[in-house]
Amino acid sequence: MKSQTKIICIANQKGGVGKTTTAVNLAACLAAAERQTLLIDIDPQGNATSGVGVDKSILKQTVYDALINEVDPAALIIDTGHPFLHILPANSDLAGAELELASELAREQRLKMMLATLGEQYRYIIIDCPPSLNLLTINAMTAADSVLIPLQCEFYAMEGFSQILRTIKLIQKMINPALKIEGILLTMFDARSNLGKEVAEEIRTHFPGQVFDAVIPRNVRLAEAPSHGKPIIYYDITSRGAASYLQLAREIIQRESI
Repeated sequence: MKSQTKIICIANQKGGVGKTTTAVNLAACLAAAERQTLLIDIDPQGNATSGVGVDKSILKQTVYDALINEVDPAALIIDTGHPFLHILPANSDLAGAELELASELAREQRLKMMLATLGEQYRYIIIDCPPSLNLLTINAMTAADSVLIPLQCEFYAMEGFSQILRTIKLIQKMINPALKIEGILLTMFDARSNLGKEVAEEIRTHFPGQVFDAVIPRNVRLAEAPSHGKPIIYYDITSRGAASYLQLAREIIQRESI
């Protein structure tokens, strides 16, 4: 896969930080900017799949079949119905993939090899990782150009953050030396909370130049959108959540030489 395709994995081993929300909505906003975008769900929970309106319970084949059974991924990609946005879906079948991959040669390279067969069809590939630093997440980091780390603006924000940074450094050293940190995304920000403001300020101080200007707020409409199977820009374009993810997409697009 040539450099014109940008592969970003969304990773944080801590659950409930807005990881899948970010994967779904960033992909949708990049697509809304008329960039061909593929969202890859490699979380067995399949929340990114249902988040774009795909019924995961009726899927005959998923990303599992591409990773384990070497089915052509192009045959598994689904048009979401939103312009420029496609998804390679997941469901609970993926839960057994880690055990099945464990004995395989180059098991951490499986996703990278799979994506290479897609060529240059997509400008952006966004990968939603499981909330753990397991073999599926390692596959995503091996395949990716960069990692975007959602970090919630709460008291325990930094707890576990060093773990994902260590994992990224290990992947850089052992498997993918070109892997970069795309940026840290502050999520679940409550402007009314002094604690939230303090945490955001502390993170920006500790990681200068690595934190996106876009900040994702706690937002009712953003929380409602997944139950309707829609990214926020198609559920409520006027919401603060939609504005924040559109800003994030603009920041990422501005970094690229297009």
